Amino acid sequence: MSKHLDTRFTLLASAAVLLAAAVAPASAEVVVRGKEGKPLDEIRRAPGSIYPDLRTIVAQPSPSEIKPEFLGPVVLMKSAHIDLEKGTATLPLRKGKLKNGTPVWFIITDTTDENLSNLHGVNYAPKMAYGLTGVASRHATIEKDGSFTFATGSVDFKPVLGVTPGPANAPFPPAKFQPGSVGDATYTPMVYIDNSAKGVLMNAPVVSQATEAELNTMCDGNVDHSKVHDKVLAICPRDETVTLSLTLGFTFDKPIQYLSTEANNPLVAALENATFAPALADLPFALEDASPGESAERIVVVVNGPTGLDNPHRQGLVSALTDGRGPLNILGGIPTINLDYSPMWRLFPAVWTDEAIKKGYRYRMTSALQAAEMSTRGLIKSLDGGDFRAVGFVVNCPVVYRIN
Repeated sequence: MSKHLDTRFTLLASAAVLLAAAVAPASAEVVVRGKEGKPLDEIRRAPGSIYPDLRTIVAQPSPSEIKPEFLGPVVLMKSAHIDLEKGTATLPLRKGKLKNGTPVWFIITDTTDENLSNLHGVNYAPKMAYGLTGVASRHATIEKDGSFTFATGSVDFKPVLGVTPGPANAPFPPAKFQPGSVGDATYTPMVYIDNSAKGVLMNAPVVSQATEAELNTMCDGNVDHSKVHDKVLAICPRDETVTLSLTLGFTFDKPIQYLSTEANNPLVAALENATFAPALADLPFALEDASPGESAERIVVVVNGPTGLDNPHRQGLVSALTDGRGPLNILGGIPTINLDYSPMWRLFPAVWTDEAIKKGYRYRMTSALQAAEMSTRGLIKSLDGGDFRAVGFVVNCPVVYRIN
């Protein structure tokens, strides 16, 4: 073979490798994005899980793959395999136990150490470090085999989740409600690791306390919610995975998907399909977002927004109770957008006033700044008719995926 022919074969082989790399979806192991946009079009049809609420999203490739602050999707929780069509995230399933030997199966979504967050593919939440207040966090040690032993905290998954809306003209508040899982007085997802060389808090929501044999019958998705968290769609200790449903929301006008795992109020827990964890009431909630000691960020929950599945401004609890879709909550800062992210969110109920409704001012808000603007105009109040403010409810909502 001549030298020129050999060089040509080398160039062809290199081109083939480059072409294969260009054609193969580099992040297919991380996220299933669904159909892409048309060539030269940066807009595509939204995937099935969010289509009733959003009709279009950013297509691929997106500038955010170069810099996450640019426009486009960002996988925030790198350990998650995201299926946008189904609206699910599959995460590593962690093994643990209580001191009495009761099995504990959990996920890790956030840590207060940036290096460990990068190592485990989870969110960095520095503000969560202020969560060492009262019983808002609990302790754990990591054993030689990598399993966790928790000092306290147990969850009862036997209750049956139920929310019965109020009458047709006033579906909120619900006539009846029951969270589908309830933590004891010491259960919290915030876990301090005692045998770490550096102080670290992990957000480690418990998804089951059943036996390994029981859970291995649920690998294909036929889950028993009397034994697992209500957001679980499949769980498999054999494969070390758990699949959970995601919730659509907004932050600074960008749609995001997040998990919702615990709340410190039984009504909020029932509405969020989350575990009622009363211990989270010990988290500070009345400080400003960036204050020393503040461990939570703000989430705006609209109560009486516009309704109707075909209404592009549909939003809120009344809509969720009547239309069957999520409330489209508005979250504060998340990674890639702001510095004050925490998976613990202080709930700001937003009630549109009669004046706002009469004048047709209601619309779908997608930023906490918009809610603040409407509040200063007197168009939004709190549940009791007072000023728009945090009211003491805390919900654990780790962010997973930034859609745009």
